[in-house]
Amino acid sequence: MRLRGVRGSRNVEDRRGRRRVAAGAGGIGVGGLLLLLIIGAVFGVDMSQLLEDPGGGVESSAQISEADQQAAEFSSRVLATTEDVWSAIFEDQLGRSYTPPTLVLFSRVTQSPCGGASGATGPFYCPVDRKAYLDTDFFATLSRRLGAGGDFAAAYVIAHEVAHHVQNELGILGQVNDLRQRVSQVQANALTVRLELQADCLSGVWARSVQGLMERGDLEEALNAARMIGDDRLQRQAGQIPRPHTFTHGTSAQRSAWFERGYDSGSLADCDTFSAERL
Repeated sequence: MRLRGVRGSRNVEDRRGRRRVAAGAGGIGVGGLLLLLIIGAVFGVDMSQLLEDPGGGVESSAQISEADQQAAEFSSRVLATTEDVWSAIFEDQLGRSYTPPTLVLFSRVTQSPCGGASGATGPFYCPVDRKAYLDTDFFATLSRRLGAGGDFAAAYVIAHEVAHHVQNELGILGQVNDLRQRVSQVQANALTVRLELQADCLSGVWARSVQGLMERGDLEEALNAARMIGDDRLQRQAGQIPRPHTFTHGTSAQRSAWFERGYDSGSLADCDTFSAERL
């Protein structure tokens, strides 16, 4: 991806030079605990860090490597492209303005209103504070452990989390959250799959809009990344037989297909996974 000359975003919160070490649990009532568990279930966020350290703790410094700094600069520029793309799409296709999210960069562990963030949780979007959280070490994990290398694969990860913010801007996240709480776990998982596939499609819409920055092989990098993080493949990789009723993100084939659909179309209307009879 050609990002030389592309501005960096101002909507980046850099926490990489500090990390919070838990000082003990406390301060969360039963109601607050239930709320945290619901948010964790809905958005697939690891809540353990927050339960261990809901407000206390001390901070320690962490060194930032050259590779990590380059990853941060890359993330900032990719984020800037999403700001330009979605501002234009919201105006052209919806006749309204777009408010971009903040991208929180962290090292190893940090906190969010949706729970603890760590390298183990992977990138995620928290609708409570309207921020996306990313440990830039995940790019190495994506390449080395998941088999999804390339800079455009990393860009796809950022675009996917921003797509969840787009869903939040459109009111989709809140609607799905409300519905999930009124149905069975299997039905809730099915709704989450549609939510995630829509985010993949929206990521494809973004990719179509930045074609001028793409290099040979970039599209395949994104499609490969989508395939490598499909629920069926991840369950097989963990030594399990794929169980469709437990899927929360969609199969490899579904994820890559919906990304490609958004890329081919460039239209928000074509990313309506909730009306699709077949995914």
